[in-house]
Amino acid sequence: MEGVITGITKFGAFVELPGGKTGLVHISEIAEEYVKDINEFYKKGDRVKVKVLSVEDSGKVGLSVRQANEAYSREKKSGKNRPQSSKNKASFEDKMDRFLKESDERLLDLKRNTESKRGGRGSSGEAH
Repeated sequence: MEGVITGITKFGAFVELPGGKTGLVHISEIAEEYVKDINEFYKKGDRVKVKVLSVEDSGKVGLSVRQANEAYSREKKSGKNRPQSSKNKASFEDKMDRFLKESDERLLDLKRNTESKRGGRGSSGEAH
């Protein structure tokens, strides 16, 4: 279903659904990729497609933009849009390669910093 974002917090976005009911999209359900700040994706007043994940006895409604988009993507893929899926694979592989490279660089930096603080090779604390 479609709703309108009425508020954004650190942990999620509140979405008003048809009929006046409001639900929460947790930050982990905003997008496929890691979301640090929801404001980088949406602003108050934006219309979004959401999937209802849960309705608690207390009336709280759990929503997902990510899963609504996945369902929409599956519908598109079931048509004749196969070439697009190879683009998505390439971009995923590119993202994974970039992630691995950055991760290796961070680990190397961390090891260098840790060795120098522990008094590893070349430490000035050696006996004279």
